Amino acid sequence: MVSTHGYVAAEAPLGMPDTGGQVVYVLELSKKLAQLGYKVDIWTRRFDDQPEIEEVDTDVRIIRMPCGGRDFIPKEYLYKKLPEWTEHALRFIKTKKLSYAFINSHYWDAGLAGQHMAEVLNVPHIHTPHSIGTWKKREMTKDFPDDEAKLEKAYNFSRRIHHETILYRECDLVIATSPIQLDMFRNDYQLPVDKVRMIPPGYDDNRFYPVGEASQAALRHRFDLPEDQQVVASIGRLSRNKGFDLLVDAFAVVAKRQENVILRLAVGSESEETTEDPMRDELEARIRRHGLTGRVILSGSLDDADMADFYRAADVFCLPSRYEPFGMTAIEAMACGTPTVVTTHGGLYRTLTYGTDALFADTFDEMDFGITILKILRYPKISRRLAVEGAHKVRSLFTWTGIAQQLLKHAEGRRSPVIEVSD
Repeated sequence: MVSTHGYVAAEAPLGMPDTGGQVVYVLELSKKLAQLGYKVDIWTRRFDDQPEIEEVDTDVRIIRMPCGGRDFIPKEYLYKKLPEWTEHALRFIKTKKLSYAFINSHYWDAGLAGQHMAEVLNVPHIHTPHSIGTWKKREMTKDFPDDEAKLEKAYNFSRRIHHETILYRECDLVIATSPIQLDMFRNDYQLPVDKVRMIPPGYDDNRFYPVGEASQAALRHRFDLPEDQQVVASIGRLSRNKGFDLLVDAFAVVAKRQENVILRLAVGSESEETTEDPMRDELEARIRRHGLTGRVILSGSLDDADMADFYRAADVFCLPSRYEPFGMTAIEAMACGTPTVVTTHGGLYRTLTYGTDALFADTFDEMDFGITILKILRYPKISRRLAVEGAHKVRSLFTWTGIAQQLLKHAEGRRSPVIEVSD
């Protein structure tokens, strides 16, 4: 596994800059691959005071190589330092006499590094983009048309899309995580059908599962949530594309029509080097402007161990993103039996049945979004159906064991002979 940006660790500090669902994806998929018989090395960047090697699980370890100094580097500009990173990585591989069956890289920065490693090692390279440059640029420019130059500086779209185009054509296989990504790889990047396969993200069914009403009541007490209020919840990094401001606007629609409901947001801070700056002040100002002070509970990110209980404590979970390739948090919430509202500006909703598995809404339309949330809060039959059927749907499609088996199906048929790294 190659995943170069963010804080990749056995106990990942989710909510830290560039550290979210992708890190969970890499860790969980690696563990399942190990259970299926592989030894897995997760290659990432070493900075701060991180150790060079960290054990994650049986037959899974993290290997960190330095590049660009000791400071954090945002993912949009890390690619400039990756030649140094791959030089260190290949030297380590040669010294330790390591060989690999295949490389699976994650996001375009790691894709560039993974492609170089695969060419030198003569092994197949399967790339999982997670996010697509053309899609993100379209969505963010549409939302902030006057900030195009600022967005270009922050997200480096031109260089990213250029490198993505080359990477997708040179690697052995590109993994889409949703039907909408399949369309974009074909239409935006002109990839042939046989170059792309769809494998959705997964979730840990040993951690995320429904509980009964008594347990939910105890969890509300644990999270200091009022017993006489319904709870709408969301969680993620406090970045603009996550759409928490859109959720506050939608909640204002809900709050005007329903008294006994609160909004609970657990949001982690983003890097100060990009426009995904900590936007807590802006969000708090929006809450005040809507007259929602006291009805919105805003906190920092949660420990990973608390995530499942956070979902279970809510009556409704929302995925409010402006742009969302998939939406791991929504899958986890559904697995916990929490009725979920999903953005239509993402890939997940196309795999779900409206009114049975989940509800979805245009998150840019505060009335549509708000009324959709309200339907779950007001109508117990809808809530119960989504709770049961949503959990059943994700159990049938999105467990990590199934995801790992699908990846191996594509990887094992592409094996090349492993050669020793030359000086």
